[in-house]
Amino acid sequence: MRSIAGLAAIVGAASVFLYLLSTHLPPGPQQPEARGEDRGEARGEDRGEDRGEDQGVREYRLKFPSDLDELRELADTLKFYKREHHGYVLLLFCSAYLYKQSFAIPGSSFLNMLAGAIFGPWEGLVLACLLTTLGSTFCFLLSAAFGKQHVLHFFPDRVALLHRKVEENRSGLFFFLLFLRFFPMTPNWFLNITCPVLNIPMPIFFFSVLIGLIPYNFICVRTGSMLSEISSLDDIFSWSTLAQLLAIALMALIPGALIKRYSEGHLKVDGMDSNGTSQEEIKRKRR
Repeated sequence: MRSIAGLAAIVGAASVFLYLLSTHLPPGPQQPEARGEDRGEARGEDRGEDRGEDQGVREYRLKFPSDLDELRELADTLKFYKREHHGYVLLLFCSAYLYKQSFAIPGSSFLNMLAGAIFGPWEGLVLACLLTTLGSTFCFLLSAAFGKQHVLHFFPDRVALLHRKVEENRSGLFFFLLFLRFFPMTPNWFLNITCPVLNIPMPIFFFSVLIGLIPYNFICVRTGSMLSEISSLDDIFSWSTLAQLLAIALMALIPGALIKRYSEGHLKVDGMDSNGTSQEEIKRKRR
């Protein structure tokens, strides 16, 4: 009970902080004032309209996007604020990302795309890689402090299988974890909460996340950056867009192919399916 209460207190405090951060947005950038002889008149006419627009933006309730339309709307809102409040938008984005990663909440792909849409492909990629690694490390620490017994209680078969595979690949543990990140036989959130149970050293865990998720983060961030620039279907089939898609595909395939080739001769991953369950467990469930 003590572990559950401690974890609940941390989740509650983080939720309150993120809620306050997302609902107390600073005033948006001011529109340029009208010029010319009618400047005073225009100022009087437009002041109410501008005030209404600013008030509407300030009252906008930010939330995690669940589809591409919500992603576009959120990206436009945050890019609007980023003009004069870059630090605030950066803090808000980092807090939301770490919240999702630390508490193993699905949806990192949308946040990666949002990073590309707001900060651009390269700054967004650096942010996504750092935040993924830090958030996964926080999740690792939370599991080590509060969740070991619960992980063993709720996922006994999957933990046993993963423990057996870790022991079989102990000599090449870093590359085994890289393999699992490149080819998600086990979901990333499950790896994050299970690694403390399996006594994975923190440095190996940290760098396997940092390196292993670069291709995935790159794909999502570049996609988000491209979506923010596309305004019609014609843009999708332009030569520049197609070239970017080809580059994205190559960046994802080449590292994965190298890791897979290494694993064929050095790692033992037989008996695991794409969800991290053993073939014996699947057969048992079918009976």
